[in-house]
Amino acid sequence: MRLAIGTAQFGLPYGVANRIGQVSAAEAREILRRAAEAGVDTIDTAMAYGNSEQRLGEIGVKHFKVVTKLPAAPVECTDLSAWMMQSVEESLKRLGVAKLEGLLLHKPSQLLEVNGKKMYDTLTALKKDGFVNKIGVSIYEPCELEPLTARFHLDLVQAPFNVLDQRLRTSGWLDKLAEQNIEVHVRSIFLQGLLLMDEASRPEKFNRWGAFWIQWHKHLRASGRTALEACLDFAISEKRIHRLVVGVESLVQFEECLQAMRGTRTSTGSPPTCDDVQLMDPRAWSALV
Repeated sequence: MRLAIGTAQFGLPYGVANRIGQVSAAEAREILRRAAEAGVDTIDTAMAYGNSEQRLGEIGVKHFKVVTKLPAAPVECTDLSAWMMQSVEESLKRLGVAKLEGLLLHKPSQLLEVNGKKMYDTLTALKKDGFVNKIGVSIYEPCELEPLTARFHLDLVQAPFNVLDQRLRTSGWLDKLAEQNIEVHVRSIFLQGLLLMDEASRPEKFNRWGAFWIQWHKHLRASGRTALEACLDFAISEKRIHRLVVGVESLVQFEECLQAMRGTRTSTGSPPTCDDVQLMDPRAWSALV
């Protein structure tokens, strides 16, 4: 099972298509119960995802592999190593686990700054001391990887990947990461749910890409697939990806993902593409009007 559960929605009302808000504690418990039953073994979270880690700890996730992320180090931090160690200890306590499967940096560019080596040395110490199995980075763009992999050995990289944002593959970095034996987890498979929305529910600010949406829905009709199935099919087809991190707001949504993962896959042509970063990168959406 290559599916992993993304838990931003467990701690925050996350996602442009989110109509429910933060997932309730009871719903989160049911999602994880069903995930374990279906063979899902990995959970993705972050210290910055509201109370996600605490919620996971209350539910109990010792039977899952947990990947979490360190936020950017505070500007006023005078002892970087101590701050990192304390942050991880507090994270483990909130999660109720003895060891993390993965620890990623939410702002990996800090590795290239003046205290970067100290930060990396602390990550490797956490790994050596048994608090973490794998260390790595969470990135937005593949171009971030060149200077990082040139200087540091990483075990795990998380990056966006979907029918719109194919840069991880087209840049050649999927090949390079495979050559370096670096595990790859991808997120944003549904682009925060934007790719799943119909014309009536899609926010008007995205209408400027009308040509893409017309082709996208034409592709779905021709393939006989739902948008969710098409998005999952696209990510699953890339065998160099180890885990597909999917965030869900309800047990019903998770069941739909499981059903789509089980479906029979045949070639239905390539989905349409768009190389406009304003559309593919959610960080740019706040500037849209």
